[in-house]
Amino acid sequence: MAKSTALEQIRLSRKRARLRARARKKDPLFRGGVRPRPIYIDYKDVDFLKRFINRQFKIIGRRKTGCHAVTQHAIARAIKRARIMALLPFVPEYT
Repeated sequence: MAKSTALEQIRLSRKRARLRARARKKDPLFRGGVRPRPIYIDYKDVDFLKRFINRQFKIIGRRKTGCHAVTQHAIARAIKRARIMALLPFVPEYT
């Protein structure tokens, strides 16, 4: 019985270490720790916008991208503009 509790404690300590080691994601728009003002994301920069879209062409949420709320709103606005201008598709192509 003492062995099982010791093993459980080791597993828990490893799990806690893994959780603590996870680094906080950086906001992709920050330049040298400073957010550009006013926040404007070029909707014509398709390569940059594709980083925030999954393979179903849905906008990826803040928790996965690491963006702040203001940045995420600007990214979503730019993606929607690019879709309307036909620079990005609304849905993926199935062949």
